[in-house]
Amino acid sequence: MKIAYLGLGIMGSGMVGNLLQAGHSVTVWNRTPDRCTPLVEKGATQANTPAQAVANAEIVMYCLSNEEAIADTVFGEDGILSGVHQGQIAIDMSTVHPNTSRREAVAYAEKGVEFIDAPVFGSKNESATGGLWIVVGGKKEVFEKVKPILEPLSETIHYMGETGMGATMKLVGNAVVISQIEALGEAMILAKKAGLNPQDVLDVLHVTDFKSPIFDGMGSTLVKRDFSTSFALKWLLKDANLIAQLAQDNNSPIPAIALARETVKAAVNHGWGEENASAAIKALELQAGIEIK
Repeated sequence: MKIAYLGLGIMGSGMVGNLLQAGHSVTVWNRTPDRCTPLVEKGATQANTPAQAVANAEIVMYCLSNEEAIADTVFGEDGILSGVHQGQIAIDMSTVHPNTSRREAVAYAEKGVEFIDAPVFGSKNESATGGLWIVVGGKKEVFEKVKPILEPLSETIHYMGETGMGATMKLVGNAVVISQIEALGEAMILAKKAGLNPQDVLDVLHVTDFKSPIFDGMGSTLVKRDFSTSFALKWLLKDANLIAQLAQDNNSPIPAIALARETVKAAVNHGWGEENASAAIKALELQAGIEIK
């Protein structure tokens, strides 16, 4: 299959590697061209513009950082929409507001191109190993066509309904993630201030009926003071803002998530936005006057 893949951050680079390993012909593009080099060395072809990247593709895939990147890469000059043609299928794997997905679907339909929104759960390791969890919105028959393309990238794939429902599910899932990060930070700080050993606490959290992979992974990095980036804190804030917008759109209460969003915002404002999402807990540590270690 001829695939164009645009956006080679932590997530996109891993996905392209798995597409190449699955035997697909992949043309890549990234705003920072140097990021294409390792994938070209593995057999990908590099394009100079989004329009050039998608010109000869059967499937157009992209994972972009935010709504502004979608505006530039999809709708902008020499963007994807200026290069696509009838018969292609576009797959947006970015985390965006569902209204953005719906806007994309309308624009692609005018070009005779089918569209699905297919954001992913997981981060650096899952992207590299084909272990992502993908949630999809769009026409069911289009989903069935592209499912074999998504399978080498994923542990599971979930069809959620019409256009925008994949994007909606991603924000709902990230609401849980943000809440868990806040809960982990508050609980670990309380434990430390009350005299418990943080590693002993993590050992208990690992085996209880409320255990969580997020508690395991982030808890360990907190104790080690390792905030190397798998998913940047600044993107967690972006997602928290999108969740707040979605909640407002639906008149849905999110008091706990709103509180967690303020923690994330404070951490970004302290200059930790490029660090891992677990750096949000540093803002709570500042309030407490301790570090979890």
